[in-house]
Amino acid sequence: MTTKTAKTKCTRYGLWLALMIGLVPSAGAGVYQHGTVVRMRMSDCQPAHHGFMMAMSGPAAQMGPEVCPEYTLISDKVVFVIVGRSSDQLIPLADVIDFRLHNNEMEVRVDDARRENKFGIKEMILRTEWDMVQKHVAEQLSNPHLRDGDAR
Repeated sequence: MTTKTAKTKCTRYGLWLALMIGLVPSAGAGVYQHGTVVRMRMSDCQPAHHGFMMAMSGPAAQMGPEVCPEYTLISDKVVFVIVGRSSDQLIPLADVIDFRLHNNEMEVRVDDARRENKFGIKEMILRTEWDMVQKHVAEQLSNPHLRDGDAR
């Protein structure tokens, strides 16, 4: 009887261990990453998808196009261009902010705010590629001969 009880305990502990190991990667999905906002401009807001009821209610009253902030956010490995949902979603420039990706959106927490702001992801590029593009642009601006296409 003792070997059967020992096997049952081993099996039970093994199942609990496997369950805990399986939960660890999903717990890391909500961990914040850090990035720096380096650019901001105003652009058209991304359209909101409101579902069936909005589609059936007909066209909305035509108002002027709303502009929303568009930010360039640099993280360790990826550079994101994100767009706010409304014109009042502001992020301070040159500050390190915490963000996470959730349901095809970026959730940003600024200065230990109580809630996160949600932004749509407009573009993504690898940091190494972005650095090469920025270096090329800087070379073009610093060398007027390359900019004009002259081969003097």
